[in-house]
Amino acid sequence: MNTALRFCAALLVAIAPLAGCGVTNSGGAGVVVTTDILGDITRAVVGDAAPVTVLMPPDSDPHSFALSAQQAAVLGDADLIVENGLGLEEGLARHVAAAADTGVATLPVGAEIDPLPYRAGDAAGQPDPHFWTDPQRVHRAVEVIRDRVIDTVPDIEADTVRANAERYLTELDRLGRWMSDQFGGIAPERRKLVTNHHVFGYLAARFDLEVVGAVIPGGTTLASPSAADLADLAAAVRTTGVPAIFVDSARPDRLARALAEQAGVQVRIIGLHSESLTAPGAGAATYLEMMRANTIAMVEGLASA
Repeated sequence: MNTALRFCAALLVAIAPLAGCGVTNSGGAGVVVTTDILGDITRAVVGDAAPVTVLMPPDSDPHSFALSAQQAAVLGDADLIVENGLGLEEGLARHVAAAADTGVATLPVGAEIDPLPYRAGDAAGQPDPHFWTDPQRVHRAVEVIRDRVIDTVPDIEADTVRANAERYLTELDRLGRWMSDQFGGIAPERRKLVTNHHVFGYLAARFDLEVVGAVIPGGTTLASPSAADLADLAAAVRTTGVPAIFVDSARPDRLARALAEQAGVQVRIIGLHSESLTAPGAGAATYLEMMRANTIAMVEGLASA
């Protein structure tokens, strides 16, 4: 190849990535998932039938997680984007919307599972995105993901996806029964939750627990409590006699400890895996493992003297 031809070839390679700017996306990168919890669930459904890329790494906060330029580019090449939605991925929403504008199919799962509203705090009345704390709603999410993957991803092995989903649905049903048995053993007067922020509303509704309040009075970790908020919650802690405050194990528990001191009561601070999975071997590497670990910690915390 002479010099002129080598130059032209190099130039074509350099400008090729720009050729798609402003052009409807044709897909081809399989399924891209925003959060690691949904990523684990989606991988269980898809299996080896198509590539599944999860943007959020373990121990992340979905409310504050932001994409790199390289990750944002992956969204534009997806056959399907699976997102939680309902305002959870605050730092990703514009990137998902931009990909959708180019023709990429998106699945906001939260809107498909009969979302509940927040019942208290700054977000009262708004849809609560933390539906994964209820395994029955995750059961519905699996069905939605299964059907959308089959309908959207080219050349997908539909029978394989259906079989994968059926196996996982069986696991979810088993999980739900086990959680019901575990929470059923807690005395009525101790079935009260105080959490870092409003993240367990679905779990409370499913298993007949009462959410007394949250250290951060909203549905996002990006909010901050006022002195009055902490004072009101401290009074509620004293009145109800809750034995524990549950916080995300990946977040600092400074505010929860300050609340316990302000309440002037002996209360345990117990870490849960509420917003994200962990690395393998750290206690909550899959959705099923996370839910079992959280259930055990909550039951022990609520039953403690």
